[in-house]
Amino acid sequence: MSERTEITLADGVRLHVEITGPADAPVTVVLLHGWCLDRRTWRHQVDALSGMGRRAPRVIAYDTRGHGRSSATGRHGATLDQLGDDLAEVLRRLAPTGPVVLVGHSMGGMTIMEYAHRHLAEFTDRVAGLVLVSTTAEGHTHTRYGLPDHLATLLRAGETLGAGLLARSGAWRPHRAVLPVLAPVMRWLLFGDRCASDDLGLALRSVGRAPLQSIGGFRASIGAQQRLATLAALADVPAAVLVGDRDRLTPPACAESIAAALPHAQLTVCPGAGHMLPLERPEEVTEALLTVVRRVNRATRKNPRATSVPLRRRAA
Repeated sequence: MSERTEITLADGVRLHVEITGPADAPVTVVLLHGWCLDRRTWRHQVDALSGMGRRAPRVIAYDTRGHGRSSATGRHGATLDQLGDDLAEVLRRLAPTGPVVLVGHSMGGMTIMEYAHRHLAEFTDRVAGLVLVSTTAEGHTHTRYGLPDHLATLLRAGETLGAGLLARSGAWRPHRAVLPVLAPVMRWLLFGDRCASDDLGLALRSVGRAPLQSIGGFRASIGAQQRLATLAALADVPAAVLVGDRDRLTPPACAESIAAALPHAQLTVCPGAGHMLPLERPEEVTEALLTVVRRVNRATRKNPRATSVPLRRRAA
């Protein structure tokens, strides 16, 4: 059984939240989706967590402000700073006690890093494990879109200009007629060797729900974020880091630098996969997530205040 609810933040933005699992579960898992996507990105992982039986965690998946069924955000709210604060508020309201495992895909991973940067004491006290999927701690430092450097520079310049224009477009959403036209571009940009039609359709529908202001507004913050030093301060937190070797947005160099900053991280590189690992490689992402949750469960049984034991680093 799942419960759907909304929370209203201080600036009036409403976040749409879906909660599954027992209310008295020893561990809470919070799932954070990527830019222009929504909570449905995690559908395979939600099902797997629900199947853990009596040790199933409580699972909170919410649509980021300006995405999915959450309400639109103003331009000043379209920043990773704000998303980090939003995550802090979600935890305070919906998971005020007990160990937490934070799971982030793409912008969701960057949101977790921003939460750690802005709310370090809370993070240290609450977070018992991390799963960082197809994300980066270095903005667009390594983003080349799978192209030669000179072409990547031109594409980034065009993308940045376009994002600035979209950021001024208000709460309008992409028209349905435009989405089929975007399909080949989305296929190339987001997916690797294999792409199920259902997965591409979900990605397109998610983009169709995102206001143009959100699509463009978050771009500057995403490109500028630098949080490797923040991660280095979290060295004792066990983590799983996953990336596809065909990821055009956050290539393996992004995951490698994250894993280097987190000495207890398990780094997994998925051959032939692109940016949408929760959908493209659900088994690998689910295995990594379940491993972290089980370790946190075991540590909680031994000591309710303890975090999980470190994960072993595994060759990709």
